[in-house]
Amino acid sequence: MEYTLIDSWQNKLKQTFQQPSFHNLTDFLETEYQTQTIYPPQEEIFNALNYTPFDQVKVCIIGQDPYHGPQQANGLAFSVHAETKLPPSLVNIYKELAADLQEGVPQNGDLSHWAKQGVLLLNTVLTVRAGQAHSHRGNGWEEVTNAVIQSLNQHPEPIVFILWGKPAQAKTNLIDLHKHAVIKSPHPSPLSAYRGFFGSKPFSKANKYLLSWGRTPIDWVGKI
Repeated sequence: MEYTLIDSWQNKLKQTFQQPSFHNLTDFLETEYQTQTIYPPQEEIFNALNYTPFDQVKVCIIGQDPYHGPQQANGLAFSVHAETKLPPSLVNIYKELAADLQEGVPQNGDLSHWAKQGVLLLNTVLTVRAGQAHSHRGNGWEEVTNAVIQSLNQHPEPIVFILWGKPAQAKTNLIDLHKHAVIKSPHPSPLSAYRGFFGSKPFSKANKYLLSWGRTPIDWVGKI
């Protein structure tokens, strides 16, 4: 598996990358990329980490696994490239954003403007087979993303963790709830959004936490 990772995260994950489970994962992915259609492209697997250096993380949104439709997944959880039609989960995220902040929504599905402000857009599993949700679950990605969250737990600044869906909420035990803030809700997919994602107000809640800590809030809409 070919990947590039910025130094701040390479240093944090060095020990994880030396584990047998990671070598098994890279062997698995090499075969998968050669024999199947896998999303995102290899060079975009670690986009979430590359867009948001460790020392800049203020909010961590955790999802499940990447979009499994063509030309959707781009390595940032819930994001798509600007020219791509919005997937249903992102449509629901934008509905909640508009209702929560009483403002407009971003012009397209590219969430890199969140990532560049310190929002780590992390899935619990970073790759997927085309058309097969959860197909790469249990092959080693969980150890990597656990290590990411454990590193964030040791961050010198408090962080807001937004956990969408059960796989994300399973990470709660890795987070020091006395130091950090956790916002939980069902996943924004059409299957579960009406069970409590709508009305959960994660965007305004996250900004209130950041302001209470003396940190700059996130411009979720992208007016800048």
